[in-house]
Amino acid sequence: MATIIDGKKLAAEVRGRAAERAARLMARDIPCGLAVVLVGDDQGSATYVRAKLRDCEECGIPSQDFKLSEDTTQSELMSLIERLNADPSIAGILVQMPLPAHLDAEQVVAAIDPKKDVDGFHPENLGKLVRGLPGLRPCTPAGIMEMLDAYGIDPAGKNAVIVGRSSIVGKPMSLMLLARNATISVAHSHTDLRELARICQSADILVVACGIPKMVKGPWIKPGAAVIDVGMDRDETGKLCGDVDFASAELVAGSITPVPGGVGPMTRAMLMSNVCLAAELQHPEAAKLA
Repeated sequence: MATIIDGKKLAAEVRGRAAERAARLMARDIPCGLAVVLVGDDQGSATYVRAKLRDCEECGIPSQDFKLSEDTTQSELMSLIERLNADPSIAGILVQMPLPAHLDAEQVVAAIDPKKDVDGFHPENLGKLVRGLPGLRPCTPAGIMEMLDAYGIDPAGKNAVIVGRSSIVGKPMSLMLLARNATISVAHSHTDLRELARICQSADILVVACGIPKMVKGPWIKPGAAVIDVGMDRDETGKLCGDVDFASAELVAGSITPVPGGVGPMTRAMLMSNVCLAAELQHPEAAKLA
């Protein structure tokens, strides 16, 4: 049976470190405020925002919640981003995705000050990731790297397979694992399904972020592999599940993340860490406090 990678426990540790870090910064009058922008009435997004605001409260990080109507225009949203960029009390800006269809999300992301981009999605921050330079990293893959480190899973020399190539998870995940000297394969919607199982079977580290419930089965997994399930789906009974069939995968894998309680809590916790890093980037003197 696989070792269960406990995302809840690790996330609590990350939040604890973020709370200490934020307290040190604010004791030196360095602002650590987080602005969270929600456009529209999507209930899933509203739930995520409430959870992030609770995390801020737990970590002692000041937060401001901006709820905008569904019919908010692009110019109105861009004006808000401009004001938040200029607000010295705000260290980090998070615009909850997805946005309503009439809004240009790429334009919004590009408008955020790269030093306040706590999602790590700005082209400048992704460019720094490609170049191997320090910067704000996307929260989900950064959280996965923390999980691997916490459980002693060293990517160096390992075969790592990422199923999914989104800019939020798959692409930055491949770059982070490559930076740690793993050999990378990325599967996606155009990968031949007849080959997908074989590709997954080659993985010492398998990260699955495809959005298809229970797609990856136990026979697709190399014995002893580390399996990271990024999915958050519903099965045929309506129960929460991931992109990996946990019941069959657990019998083969060396370690595995559960859903829920795996990657999800770490994504939120890394946001708190990114807020602190953003404050430090905007106040270079803060590096002495790290």
